[in-house]
Amino acid sequence: MPSPAPEDDARYLADYYEQARRVMRDLQAARAAIGQVEGRARSKDGLVEAVATGHGELTGLRLDPRALRLGEAALGREVTAVLRAAQDDAERRAKEIADKVAGAATLPEPLDESFVRDRVEQVARDLL
Repeated sequence: MPSPAPEDDARYLADYYEQARRVMRDLQAARAAIGQVEGRARSKDGLVEAVATGHGELTGLRLDPRALRLGEAALGREVTAVLRAAQDDAERRAKEIADKVAGAATLPEPLDESFVRDRVEQVARDLL
């Protein structure tokens, strides 16, 4: 990015600051939205249901009493699959939120060392 003209420095920095504040607000809103995400999953027969947060935490598991007829091994596999599916659903939803804000959260390129050098040289020329 080309350096702004010296007379535009104050406006450039104000704009940069405002854009940074906007990005931070968007990131905070996304973080809050991800905290509200609930991923849900249900087994094909509807006997096992699970809920997970956008951070992957499992918050709910419901077993229909008929699920106990599946036997220990089959029930374990079914519960594991449904829990993973709920977490996957929550992860997908959280990723959608994160991707949306990441695409919009861009700051201008930072000014490099030549910016400071140019300003010092300008001041030296103005003094002479």
